[in-house]
Amino acid sequence: MSTQSVVAPNPIRPDLARIASWIMPQSRVLDLGCGDGALLAYLHEQKEVVGAGVELDDEQFIASVRRGVSVVQQNLEEGLALFDDQQFDTVVLSQTLQSMHHTEHILREMARVARFGIVSFPNFGYWPHGWSILRGRMPVTGEMPYQWYDTPNIHLCTLKDFQNLAASLDLRITHLATFNVDKEIKFLPGWRSTLAVYRFESPKRDARK
Repeated sequence: MSTQSVVAPNPIRPDLARIASWIMPQSRVLDLGCGDGALLAYLHEQKEVVGAGVELDDEQFIASVRRGVSVVQQNLEEGLALFDDQQFDTVVLSQTLQSMHHTEHILREMARVARFGIVSFPNFGYWPHGWSILRGRMPVTGEMPYQWYDTPNIHLCTLKDFQNLAASLDLRITHLATFNVDKEIKFLPGWRSTLAVYRFESPKRDARK
């Protein structure tokens, strides 16, 4: 009697797993700031997506290449002119939005190159952040581990802040998931979550300014 071993898929962070659940099988995905390529590799293995990544950091770029991910080394601040209109089904910007200098521009570019966009960012509305500020200190937490003088996070926001920005850009929010460390938060997410993940639908092409 022969037995066949079952190889479990490589585990990914809970927030990335939630992102993956919002992406259709065999679709075209662009991951901006793809890091070591973990999400794209997972999507290729589990959902047979056709994926591409953009990453600036040398070590992360090499790690993505070693995973077999198709990746371009480029600074996101320079825009996405490399990609055609609606070239992808979904574009992902995971835990990078808060470090972008031109927030509106990158969101508009995401809407240009894909029908759906997914963004995640630290939730500045997490209640201990307010407590830290009341004590006269800038907050330092797991999602925001830097001191005020060395942080790459230059545009922090709450859930409501992002929702207002999305509305001003005609981005229709379709899904929201919030997390505290590895636990998904359902109750009072604006106060109790450290990380927010949004999925939005881009405006119709003829409706864009």
